[in-house]
Amino acid sequence: MRIFDPHIHMTSRTTDDYEAMHAAGVRAVTEPAFWLGQPRTSVASFVDYFDSLLGWERFRAAQFGIVHHATIALNPKEANDPRCREVLKVLPRYLEKDGVVAVGELGFDSMTDEEEDVFVRQLELAGEHDLPALVHTPHRDKAAGTRRTLDVVAKVGLAPERVLVDHLNEPTVQMVADSGCWMGFSIYPDTKMAPDRMVRILQEHGLDRMIVNSAADWGRSDPLTTLRTGEAMLAAGFSDDDVDKVLWRNPVEFYGQSGRLLLAEEDTAPTTGATFEGNSILRGEPLSTGR
Repeated sequence: MRIFDPHIHMTSRTTDDYEAMHAAGVRAVTEPAFWLGQPRTSVASFVDYFDSLLGWERFRAAQFGIVHHATIALNPKEANDPRCREVLKVLPRYLEKDGVVAVGELGFDSMTDEEEDVFVRQLELAGEHDLPALVHTPHRDKAAGTRRTLDVVAKVGLAPERVLVDHLNEPTVQMVADSGCWMGFSIYPDTKMAPDRMVRILQEHGLDRMIVNSAADWGRSDPLTTLRTGEAMLAAGFSDDDVDKVLWRNPVEFYGQSGRLLLAEEDTAPTTGATFEGNSILRGEPLSTGR
């Protein structure tokens, strides 16, 4: 099967993960800007991070034949820090760059007024830059957070078909389906959503506007949960075409609204041996097979 992982934090992963993902059928990813676990204290640290997503990380993925895209935003957790909110001033220049396919992750973490202010402004930026938006729903009190998220989207007026509401679960699927927004599900080893639960949701709600991702990051996570979901779909009686729709065509349709997907055939050819700023992913000389 071919896989487009539409939400994965490869900055936190190893080159071994890229290799395993390619072997599993992953040919494209989108990496949303997010919280790195350690609070950032200046705009400059965000600038360096955004530059690495659009430079080094795209280069690193290409070594394994995986096309890397990014979404750029001030994440909800750091929206509460007044120092970080200055990032909003530098976002416009990044939202015009090649390979930036959405504004994200944005939305709520603790559902503060500060988060809502930043959320609204970034939805406005999505409209101004003709980009879709990738929205994070809070880990706590998810139903209330999802309702408030949809209220904000409606207030700003960004077309719902240009909004992907992520990290959903069973209690929140229907309200997002009714809103017209895309529905995102993060498949995790122990939390959020599991492959068998995802299959039941697809059986009940259908395949349209459904997005499945691994959201793999620096915590306990697995960059191959997209593959596991595809396998679970097949075991439950879904067709190969159904799996292709969920794991490839749906993310292509959503992010394709940006007009910036990098999916030409030449973009998926491994470029092993190249360098970026004089550096490569290689370490030392290859081992010789002869004497």
